[in-house]
Amino acid sequence: MMKCPNCQSKDLGKIGINQYYCWNCFIELSIGGHLIHTHQVEEDGSLSSLDDLFNEQERKLS
Repeated sequence: MMKCPNCQSKDLGKIGINQYYCWNCFIELSIGGHLIHTHQVEEDGSLSSLDDLFNEQERKLS
């Protein structure tokens, strides 16, 4: 089961193909290859990458 790399929650909702939303810390996650990419949803609906906050090991799919 996939966990949020930010808060370790398993409370994720699927919002698209390979796209998920964490209901605990309110970030969007997408799967690319074997890595989880993290994004903050801005007020205008655009996404800002949060990948630089996590190392590759923390973002790896288990």
